[in-house]
Amino acid sequence: MKRLRHWHFDQNEIVITEDRGVRLLHRGGGAIQSAMRLSAPDALQLHYTRAMMAFLLLHPEPQLVLQIGLGGGSMAKFLYRNFPALRITTVELDPRMAQAAWEHFGLPPRDDRLEVLFGDGAQHVPQHPQSCDVLLLDAFEDSQQVSALTTEAFYQAAFQALQPGGILVANFMSGDRKLGRWQRHMEQAFAGRVLRLQALDQVNTILFALREGPSRIGLDVLRQRAALLQQRFDLPMERLLNGLMQANSCSARYLRLAPLASTAT
Repeated sequence: MKRLRHWHFDQNEIVITEDRGVRLLHRGGGAIQSAMRLSAPDALQLHYTRAMMAFLLLHPEPQLVLQIGLGGGSMAKFLYRNFPALRITTVELDPRMAQAAWEHFGLPPRDDRLEVLFGDGAQHVPQHPQSCDVLLLDAFEDSQQVSALTTEAFYQAAFQALQPGGILVANFMSGDRKLGRWQRHMEQAFAGRVLRLQALDQVNTILFALREGPSRIGLDVLRQRAALLQQRFDLPMERLLNGLMQANSCSARYLRLAPLASTAT
């Protein structure tokens, strides 16, 4: 493994390495924060980033994306390249992460479609109501979930930050014992309209919270979307749809959004 760059500050190091044609970003230890295959720099390399893009099954035409936690910029870059009418705002606490994304991971420079802000996402979201139709949460500190982004109050602010029909997409570690509690907080804020999906490698769990809409979604519609998205983006959308069906309330015809009263405690 070849080391390309190393930032060190207050025991929170950022390291960039390359291994067998894949460039990796590590933060706070050996955990991989971002990855980019050099032969396909715009593709999503990590399972959890592909799983987060499953929001396209539920919200196929995003217009305004707010992302909390930039990392190496993989998801911002993917959306920027593939949705020419989309505008993306990212909020990153550590300017070194943006520097790494620009210098080593091919994140496009700022323009009228891509805005990179430096600050605290837990403060930014409550201050910007109805500012996006997709809110992506992918923020960790020292490989742990940022606690300020897991409270019921924050999820209520996230609900308010979404435009009508919007969706919150949040990344968690599957093995975190607090995940059930955080999901319940999200369900309280979104009236139970939360779906759960494990990434295909089982390491990460993604929660999708819908601001509004029908209580059930036809599987025929979702299967058609999955086939089109898989062909268009070379993402495992059909397998991810199967994962949604297995992890949530589902009949032969519909994927259901469980009412709050039926949520496990």
